[in-house]
Amino acid sequence: MNEETITLYEAIGGDETVRALTDRFYQLMDTLPEAAHCRAVHPPDLAGSAEKFYEYLTGYLGGPPIYMEKRGHPMLRRRHFVAEIGPLERDEWLLCFRQAMDETIENPKLREIIWPPVEKLAFHMQNKE
Repeated sequence: MNEETITLYEAIGGDETVRALTDRFYQLMDTLPEAAHCRAVHPPDLAGSAEKFYEYLTGYLGGPPIYMEKRGHPMLRRRHFVAEIGPLERDEWLLCFRQAMDETIENPKLREIIWPPVEKLAFHMQNKE
C-alpha cells in the first residue's frame, strides 16, 4: 500500500485557503478595536504586508516557496525589528490569526496542527517587554 504524504498547504485547500486566511487576517487586524496596537505597527496601506504574508504562509505550510524565490530567506525577526513588538502587539496578532484560521480552515485537526508553531513564531517575533 502506497500512502501519499500531503502538505498542510494541500490539506487546508491550497492557494485559495491561504489567500482567504491572509485576507481575513488583515481585515481583522484593520477593523478589530482589540487589535489596534498590532495594527499601529503596520504601514497605513496593508496591501504590501498582506502580499508578503501570503507568500510566506504559502511556503511555510508546504506550498510553493514564493517568498524565498522573490525575497530570499525570510529572516522574520530581523525584518521586523523596525516594529516594536511587545506582549500586547504579539497577543493581538495571535488573536487575529486565530480568528482568521478558525473562519477559513474548516478542519479543526488541521488548525490544531498549525497553531502551536504559529504561536511559537509570534513569541519569537516579540522584541520588547
